[in-house]
Amino acid sequence: MRFTVALAEDNKINRNTFMQKIQVAGNLDLVFSAENGNQCLEELKGLPHAQLPQVVFMDLEMPEMDGIETIRMAKSLYPQVHFIVLTVFDDDEKIFEAIKAGASGYLLKHEPARVLQEAITNVLEFGGAPMSPAIARKTLRLLSDSPQPIPEKENSMPEAITDREKEILRHMVNGWDAKRIGAELDISVLTIRKHIANIYQKLHVNSKAQVISLAHKNKWV
Repeated sequence: MRFTVALAEDNKINRNTFMQKIQVAGNLDLVFSAENGNQCLEELKGLPHAQLPQVVFMDLEMPEMDGIETIRMAKSLYPQVHFIVLTVFDDDEKIFEAIKAGASGYLLKHEPARVLQEAITNVLEFGGAPMSPAIARKTLRLLSDSPQPIPEKENSMPEAITDREKEILRHMVNGWDAKRIGAELDISVLTIRKHIANIYQKLHVNSKAQVISLAHKNKWV
């Protein structure tokens, strides 16, 4: 059986290494390779749903938008896509944050092609949560050392969203149209529409429905 995958990784050497592993695997088709979270979301946005990758392998430390924020936004927009973290770090907080954001697995970057194949099969066919042994051991130890529930962090809006855009977004979620928002904020409808277009671009969405979905799922309002 063949599977479709994608990669978000800012390091060129790591991207090339990943592509070599894809070739070795033999049954994996690379849909796209992105250099950061923003580019990854743009790539997903440009694909018909039938052509979305089944699994996206995600680096955590990337410029513009990190892997955790990318996973959080992408899972809200494309819940059928699975995300597996590829990292050189086993940072305690990042493990939990990635899982809370919606990651289906957590692997170290040095894992061979065979492990990537097994992780994909585990996620897609068995609903598993593959982890490198070192990550799994650390996760179990962290859980055993933390009897109290881990506090939920508020999923803040992306930093690129300005205060004015946040205000407009909240009104959009409440069902207001551009004319009503403009009247409330004493701004022209044309300016409101320009702000809305900027919100769409920064959130990598195409519609008001997607904006509202993101806002509710990430508890922005």
